Amino acid sequence: MKNMVQITDLERTKILQNGGQKVKPTFSKEEMTRRNTLLREYMAKHDIGAVVFTSYHNINYYSDFLYTSFNRSYALVVTQDKHVTVSANIDAGMPWRRSFDENIVYTDWKRDNFLYAVKKVLTEAGFLRGRLGIEEDHMTLSLRRQLEDALPTAVLTDVSQAVMAQRMMKSEEEIDLIKNGARIADIGGAAVVEAIREGVPEYEVALHGTEAMVREIARTYPHAELRDTWVWFQSGINTDGAHNWATSRKVQRGDILSLNCFPMIAGYYTALERTLFLEEVSDRHLELWEINCKVHRRGLELIKPGARCMDIAAELNDIYREHNLLANRTFGYGHSFGVLSHYYGREAGLELREDIETVLKPGMVISMEPMIMIPEGEPGAGGYREHDILVITENGAENITKFPFGPEYNIIKR
Repeated sequence: MKNMVQITDLERTKILQNGGQKVKPTFSKEEMTRRNTLLREYMAKHDIGAVVFTSYHNINYYSDFLYTSFNRSYALVVTQDKHVTVSANIDAGMPWRRSFDENIVYTDWKRDNFLYAVKKVLTEAGFLRGRLGIEEDHMTLSLRRQLEDALPTAVLTDVSQAVMAQRMMKSEEEIDLIKNGARIADIGGAAVVEAIREGVPEYEVALHGTEAMVREIARTYPHAELRDTWVWFQSGINTDGAHNWATSRKVQRGDILSLNCFPMIAGYYTALERTLFLEEVSDRHLELWEINCKVHRRGLELIKPGARCMDIAAELNDIYREHNLLANRTFGYGHSFGVLSHYYGREAGLELREDIETVLKPGMVISMEPMIMIPEGEPGAGGYREHDILVITENGAENITKFPFGPEYNIIKR
């Protein structure tokens, strides 16, 4: 293919392919067509002429392109006939190579070039007026106002909840990728355990786990971008928060430890989380750990088709309540998986919380991850959490996490 750099509209937009070819996609053409067909069916049913996605997760889900913002705006414009990612000039031809369909680039030469490019795509697609789908849970007020000014005849309509519901139901190809992610998380967990020694800083343990996962992702998906994979390894007081980053604190004998491995594959998140102790565990720590494992085991039993999220949460609350630990819970009991990271993509309609009425169905993927936290200074201080990933099937649920949990396995001896 010859180099192709077409500069148009006084250098405000470009079509950049840079002599490259489309990379091997994460998913098949049939899978990406399926997703966009469902989207277009929803659009037609609700008389939505076009959708402008702006979030990491929906752009990635419907186009296979995961952008890097650096305070620039990105979009995916979908009509019944067009499918175009809108990306910044700084990324050159990469967004086209990784996009399912077309791509247009906007330059920095004028401040409103992003909106100019979006309007250009919509106009060329024949969208001049009518209902325009946006993500109200992602679009800033500033960008919304700018879009309204640029398209005064459009009626902005929220589609975020509808497309979230589409993302909650996983295809066979998605489930295969998530299963690989769970397998790779287990590899990261084994590497973390391998690195744990008295006197070793948290960050060194985390790095060892991260490196193992990145290498396995590269081996399994040689065509993928290698980005965003990480480990939260916490010790002692740093275990109190589920999202506490690694520090320079050195691991000590008798420490409560939290192993948290997160391989990221093409924007898809998987996780492994385990409570561990180094060498020894106090009686109170052991008692609390076993209670949390009891909750975890019961939670695994409750996840099956037909169960309501809120009912699972209520029953698990009763176990904590029996032990006077309900106030020590720190978050819900689990959440959906898919296009997700610590900075994008929560599928809030599928969480194991008291206020979520969603019924579990085959094709959903959800975690069981109970956590309690005992404040520093109290007997048994620290954070306790276990985390498995389950795929809902026609007759039950498949646990795709294989790393063992509990005192029988995770008191680390050196």
